[in-house]
Amino acid sequence: MMLLRKIGRIIQIWLTKFWIPLSITVVLLTMAITTTTVLLHREQVTVKISNIPVHTKRGVSAPSAGVLNRGEHLQILKRDNGWYQIRREDESEVWVAGWLVERTQPLDKITPLSEATVVLDPGHGGSDAGAISNGGDYEKKYTLELGQAVRKELEKQGTRVIMTRSTDKLVELADIPTVAEKNQADMFISFHFDSSPQSNSASGFTTYYYHENNGSLDLARDVNKAIAPNMPKDMPNKGEEFGDFLVIRENSVPAILMENGYINSNKDLKHMKSKEFTQQLARDIPDGLQSYLARQKQ
Repeated sequence: MMLLRKIGRIIQIWLTKFWIPLSITVVLLTMAITTTTVLLHREQVTVKISNIPVHTKRGVSAPSAGVLNRGEHLQILKRDNGWYQIRREDESEVWVAGWLVERTQPLDKITPLSEATVVLDPGHGGSDAGAISNGGDYEKKYTLELGQAVRKELEKQGTRVIMTRSTDKLVELADIPTVAEKNQADMFISFHFDSSPQSNSASGFTTYYYHENNGSLDLARDVNKAIAPNMPKDMPNKGEEFGDFLVIRENSVPAILMENGYINSNKDLKHMKSKEFTQQLARDIPDGLQSYLARQKQ
């Protein structure tokens, strides 16, 4: 009997010292292998559309390194504000617009605008109504309608679009430029409608820039040139002008502010209320962005 008790005690000690830690080790090792497998799986992606451009560095303006084709398997090495650094099947390492890699619906044509990140800022919102028409219409309503229409047109072309607001809410003025900064946007556009001191005393549209040397002036010129031919003939084009507005002044990315008519001009307001006016602007603005991007690649 004493011998059996001694043997039982030895087995108990052995289990305590070795078996339980071994069990824990096995469990931890299994968890580590499972986690690693999941992570590796998450870092793999298969290209779903063809002819996606790749670059030697991050960004639409970086030197080209060829294209990706549908069905190609990639390993994602790094993510950086929408862009992926990838390893291809031939072991080469390049950069690509991640939203195009993840896209399932083909595009009619992939252009530099498809690889761009554009921040759209529908001016005012929430408790900030903006300018008011002679009949009491708020500027914030029309800026949001235009911003949403432009977003839709850009996304048709594959563009990564970020809105400072998508609903009737207030965004603090100082926070607006940081949206473009944080997302390393290629372009920023703020939408507004002007107002004059006296009703019906002014009319027309203006494209404002603040910085001349970071591409903002070129962007203003290209967008103004693109929209001018299809704007209403009774709305004068005031061209591109310097404007000391915080949302473009405190912005390091190419940034413009568009005043697309005077809201307290009954004539201009009639156009603003027109769906055709909004849709035409939304179609023409991407053309100006394309022209700007083409200029940067020269």
